[in-house]
Amino acid sequence: MAALPRNLKRILVIKLGAFGDFVQAFGPFNAIRRVRPNAHITLLTTTPFQELAEKSGWFDEVWTDEKPKRIGQYFALRQKLRAAKFDMVFDLQTSDRSALYWRMMWPGQPWLSGIARGASHPHANPERDKMHTHDRQREQLEMAGISKFPAPKLTWADSDISGFKLPKKFALIVPGGAPHRPEKRWTVGGYTDLALNLADSGVTPALIGTKDDAEQTAAIAKACPAAIDLTGKTSLFDLAGLARKADLAVGNDTGPMHMTAALGCRSVVLYSHASDPKLCGQRGKHVSIVRVAKLDELPLITVLDAIKRT
Repeated sequence: MAALPRNLKRILVIKLGAFGDFVQAFGPFNAIRRVRPNAHITLLTTTPFQELAEKSGWFDEVWTDEKPKRIGQYFALRQKLRAAKFDMVFDLQTSDRSALYWRMMWPGQPWLSGIARGASHPHANPERDKMHTHDRQREQLEMAGISKFPAPKLTWADSDISGFKLPKKFALIVPGGAPHRPEKRWTVGGYTDLALNLADSGVTPALIGTKDDAEQTAAIAKACPAAIDLTGKTSLFDLAGLARKADLAVGNDTGPMHMTAALGCRSVVLYSHASDPKLCGQRGKHVSIVRVAKLDELPLITVLDAIKRT
């Protein structure tokens, strides 16, 4: 394990990817900030997560990745990266693109925690792709000389949800997911039966999703009049505020379920063969994972049993 350089005044952290990936990096973000509290830390991320990053307190500056495609754009980014004079880069994305950004700082590249060839602090574990994201990122930082990983305080992730006029007892239902991955979704019928069951027990279902999920959530709301459809009405901060107050959250393997788990909400997450919770599953004190080969064959009773034991 290499020692973390002492004189780190300017640090770049790279984390792109989807919402769930970003949430799973909260722990590493916090660990990097705590080990170098006086450094100027810049995050390079994607536009949807800019405000989250800015309010977290972990970063002094947030850049958004514009995904350069033309030579002029690459040249402009190279100039920006070199002008920042970073002392070290923590590449938490560990992709070809993030490795390229580090190489663009040549000559005089900063120290690098990552997997790119030539990294000063490599994550030198050939089995890294078989590790859960949390464990993989933690080990990467350990190999860079960071040994303490206190649980991050997420008090900044909150919102006033009074405008949604929800009753005291409500459950978040997250029936959506990536449009191109239908195999990762439980059926509309399954979620409808769940919503009806919750409503009968005195818990109001609150449907969460984006415009891509509107068809599914509208069908559930139509079949369950007690449900409150918040599709397309919630920001990422609203999601956090809702997760803090909800009695329960049930959903597919999606980013919002990583947020509910991170905030301590009682969460039941549904998986099919299409993704492996051993590699990317939500973690938390009150999280249950239900995995079946095909989600269209998942019976309601299995979900209800998971709710009872969570």
